[in-house]
Amino acid sequence: MTRPLPPVRSPEPRSPEPRPTPARPTRARSTAVLAVTALAATGIMAAAAPASADDPGAEQVVNGSFDDGLVGWNAYPSPSVVDGRGCIDVPAGSGPYSAAITQQVPLEAGETYRLALEALTEPATAANVRVVVQAGADLNYTQFLPAQKLALTPEPTEFSATFTPEQDYATAELAIQQDIANAEAYRLCVDDVSLTGGAEPEAYVPDSGSRLKVNHLGYLPRGPKAATLVTESTEPVRWELRRADGRRLSRGESTPRGVDPTAGTNVHTIDFSRVPVSGEGFTLVADGATSQPFAIAADLYEPLRTDAKTFFHTNRSGIAISDELVPGYGRDAGHVGVAPNQGDAAVPCLPLEDDAQQLYVAQGEEPWTCEGTHDVTGGWYDAGDHGKYVVNGGIAVAQLLQEQERRGTARSADRGVLGDGALRIPEAGNGVPDLLDEVRWELEWMLRMQAPAGEQYAGMAYHKVADADWTGLPLLPADDPQPRHLYRPSTAASLNLAAAAAQGARLWRPYDAAFADELLAAARTAYAAAQAEPDLYAPAPDPAVDPNPGSGPYDDDDVTDEFYWAAAELYLTTGEGAYEADVLASPHHTGDVFSDGGFSWGDVAALGRLDLATVPSDLPDRERVRASVVAAADGYVEAAEGQPFGQTYAPEDGQYAWGSNSAVTNTLQVVGTAHDLTGDARYADAFLGGLDYLFGRNALDRSYVTGYGERDSRNQHSRWYSAQLDPSLPHPPAGTLSGGPNSTAASSGDPVAAPVLGGCAAQLCYLDDIGSWSTNEITINWNAPMSWVASFAADLDRGVQAHGRHGR
Repeated sequence: MTRPLPPVRSPEPRSPEPRPTPARPTRARSTAVLAVTALAATGIMAAAAPASADDPGAEQVVNGSFDDGLVGWNAYPSPSVVDGRGCIDVPAGSGPYSAAITQQVPLEAGETYRLALEALTEPATAANVRVVVQAGADLNYTQFLPAQKLALTPEPTEFSATFTPEQDYATAELAIQQDIANAEAYRLCVDDVSLTGGAEPEAYVPDSGSRLKVNHLGYLPRGPKAATLVTESTEPVRWELRRADGRRLSRGESTPRGVDPTAGTNVHTIDFSRVPVSGEGFTLVADGATSQPFAIAADLYEPLRTDAKTFFHTNRSGIAISDELVPGYGRDAGHVGVAPNQGDAAVPCLPLEDDAQQLYVAQGEEPWTCEGTHDVTGGWYDAGDHGKYVVNGGIAVAQLLQEQERRGTARSADRGVLGDGALRIPEAGNGVPDLLDEVRWELEWMLRMQAPAGEQYAGMAYHKVADADWTGLPLLPADDPQPRHLYRPSTAASLNLAAAAAQGARLWRPYDAAFADELLAAARTAYAAAQAEPDLYAPAPDPAVDPNPGSGPYDDDDVTDEFYWAAAELYLTTGEGAYEADVLASPHHTGDVFSDGGFSWGDVAALGRLDLATVPSDLPDRERVRASVVAAADGYVEAAEGQPFGQTYAPEDGQYAWGSNSAVTNTLQVVGTAHDLTGDARYADAFLGGLDYLFGRNALDRSYVTGYGERDSRNQHSRWYSAQLDPSLPHPPAGTLSGGPNSTAASSGDPVAAPVLGGCAAQLCYLDDIGSWSTNEITINWNAPMSWVASFAADLDRGVQAHGRHGR
């Protein structure tokens, strides 16, 4: 196996302003459980005693009832006491952290504190206010109580939280503060603020739904059908499959599987593969538990085939999204230079005084800059922020193009789908397959990211274009006020451009020869430029210097896999001997390129291997290459057969990586490709059984695909799919895949997940909360394999089905 799946996000927003003390990513872990309830005010508490670290059980807040005016508090701007509450008047257009009500409080290591307060705003605010308890600059602004956003109204809202600091701190700041830029003026008022020690730590109890876990979407009539039962029993238990009207259809006994360490519980499996019916509203019943309802039907995945691609269209930059095409997702064009947006049509390079320049110097390089500005409009927003990254764009383009190319190379693929008019995009009807049109939006942006002739590192690709600093949530792309910067070219970005453009060139050739020529020329240039600068790496984050205050780093100091991938795509497109020689000379050509998570943006040799195995060529050892893909799939099938939840993702240490659901989809793509190469139903069975995990057959009884299943994720981390914070905004579009469980969430600095997910079993390390960017983000490189997987599953729907021999 190769490198594990790397994380794709960097820590969340930091303040651009010095007053008050800005909140920074958590460096030391804390334990907190949060509760917010909207209740009417119940009265005014007595004035608090002076804060004392000697007795943490005593009241630590001075004058929490504001009976003595603003004594003990620092409040700005325009502080006042109104109706017995401490208030500030926040002007329209105020930036983050520019308004606050704060007080210094002492904290004792290991003591569990309870913070309580009530707050209101006039008029109502969606998510302009946050509550935090944090250290100062000496501890890099460690958040003892991670910042919590409040949606407030003129009716008082009660807030409470418990947290346990891991070190003493005499002057921590308790702050109720402005969080994101506000379009309208408002008044913030707080009252009954209390902080006392001696609280009981509240254990996090996950909402794990039914103990009987099934695929909420359902099962194919001739495919495998399996479920997982959480039970204390060590002996087989009776199960029944029931119709929607409650009538029993089938019955049998479960198979005990012991304790599954990824779920932290004793489980059984249930196999009902041989049930020969179709319909809706089926349920399983066993051991006193009833599953979520599900269907048995041959067309289950057809809607997902197209829905999984909607995310790319609604993530487009530089174009207005039509509400007629995508109802509920219409918005103004982002980053086209309409105030307050500064736009991507004239973006300068990273300023010399930027912190990231210090890391270039630390790597032995000169500070980098370029002349003038650059037009880098278009492309897809990468994830829940407004950044656009060539590295992550490359793998997303590759997997979508692999899905398109599979239509012509796999015998099991339905060639009659995904044509012109299949998707809800403006280009429908132009005679080109819609998936190619969607990918073109990203490819044209990637071409704009290629440094022009005459510039330092000409022919290479700029690493990214991103905001100068993090913005808060929610924030539509057109409302982003941050300056934009281009980051220095990198070898990794250049090779992503070379590979994606070469792959695009051969697929676009039948439809637009001129565009295909442009792509191939850019690919050749980028590859040659990367060969001339083979070790120009994007800087890795440094604890002392944050080089990525408003964007993810996507750092990678081993680009041998990118060289292999780019050479493979150039060879398959051109057939030229020089590229073939580079493929055959690469150590990745005969090495094990498939990790336990399949592959990832930082580990892309498998992308080249998959295409060398499936795209016709004269490669001398093509049969060995094809056999290596089948061998990798065998490993994932074996992993699925050994896991009671049937997932193909089985990391050796049992810990789930950041974006673990993309590891599931990437391994499924390898298994599906093995089916294409061999026609063996064993791979189709394992594919479908592994897919069940994403749609509810998991420890949390949750579908991680928005809009699919009874308990679907829909509060993913995003600045514009932000219905959880602002009901006027949408949830992510149907077919959007959440990142999923993350075993490192407790140490990630995630303000929502870190306090509550310490010590969780791998499958339980997840929160469907918009603030949990370590478990619940959405990205283009996670939805691209979701799209590939959806198409493969839909092809199985349409007749090339599994035999259902292996119910796991």
